[in-house]
Amino acid sequence: QVQLVQSGGGLVQPGGSLTLSCTFSGGPFGFYTMAWYRQAPGKQRELVADRRNYADSVMGRFTFSGDNPKNTVYLQMNELKPEDTAVYYCKAARLGFREVWGQGTLVTVSS
Repeated sequence: QVQLVQSGGGLVQPGGSLTLSCTFSGGPFGFYTMAWYRQAPGKQRELVADRRNYADSVMGRFTFSGDNPKNTVYLQMNELKPEDTAVYYCKAARLGFREVWGQGTLVTVSS
């Protein structure tokens, strides 16, 4: 079955950078649409980025990328702000199949 394993995250100061990784296994990677979401305390989970779209709040600061031979997608996060603090999740979606989520990774932006 499809599984997603995330890595990266942690504590960073405002203005700093982090890169999150999400590695896909157990299925045909190329058939799935990958995306990054986040959920801040007390808020709903929101889409951060996929291959074509970015949330307005991260436009110009975050970059979605993929490495197909490694079945891995990344979220490069620059100029981080305290309001970027959240648990970040990757998601794999395929029409007609159940969505699969990564385990989540906490990003804390604080001085």
